[in-house]
Amino acid sequence: MYPSRFDYHRAASIEEAVQLLGSVEGAKLVSGGHSLIPAMKLRVAQPTALVDIGRIEGLSGISSDEDGLAIGALTTHAEVAASAAVKSACPGLAEAAAAIGDIQVRNRGTIGGSLAHNDPGADYPGAMLAFGAEITAVGSNGERTIAASDLFVDMFTTCLDETEVITGVRIPAARGTAYLKHRHPASSYAVVGVAARVATEGGDVSECAVGVNGVTGCAVLAGPVSESLCGRPANQDRIRTAAGRVGESLDGAVGDLYASAEFRVHLAEVHARRALAAAASRAG
Repeated sequence: MYPSRFDYHRAASIEEAVQLLGSVEGAKLVSGGHSLIPAMKLRVAQPTALVDIGRIEGLSGISSDEDGLAIGALTTHAEVAASAAVKSACPGLAEAAAAIGDIQVRNRGTIGGSLAHNDPGADYPGAMLAFGAEITAVGSNGERTIAASDLFVDMFTTCLDETEVITGVRIPAARGTAYLKHRHPASSYAVVGVAARVATEGGDVSECAVGVNGVTGCAVLAGPVSESLCGRPANQDRIRTAAGRVGESLDGAVGDLYASAEFRVHLAEVHARRALAAAASRAG
């Protein structure tokens, strides 16, 4: 199918992109285009104009320090997956990036675009929640930093206003991280994706977070899992008990022809157990 008629603007700077979003009614951002363009072809999305930010300098790249990672919004999934800095500082993030779509999607799609789109079957949102990410955005009111827990609001909905552009992501260093996914065989979206972060001290779990995507309309933090594991040893029995509580956070689980809501919740428990075990092993 063909998209409805639209105008095209190539922004040379963030400031120009913000100005265009504020002045052109119905305009949408595009960078990699692997989410918006298919929706336009199906006429699920019909923007009046596209504002292309894909060639703005300074919005891609990965840097690291002792505190964590800084990733530009236009950094591709393939770059995140292959980065030695990401694999060292937060291996779960590299796993999430490597699980996205296929090689064509990973080579074109960007981390900022995925976060702004907030598809319930995307791999990054659950990881951002579990790994404690912060997102930087610039809009008509200036720059602000948004916690991942505040960014994701509902299905395909974020807290970004209509003029805001994501410019980067900051993720704390955390060796004890992992991401596991049950992939839809046709679309490669996550039927269920689970990200886990574990830190240990003196043999006990000192910090724990589990993010789940694909089960509900928006990625969620599974708080009861963390409550059940923190302050206790990360042995198999404790992890199994904690992972068994993931369903308490999955009210409104969705089902389709491929996987029922009940099956998705079951898969979330299984993947939470495996992800927690992997994260705890990496945490030492």
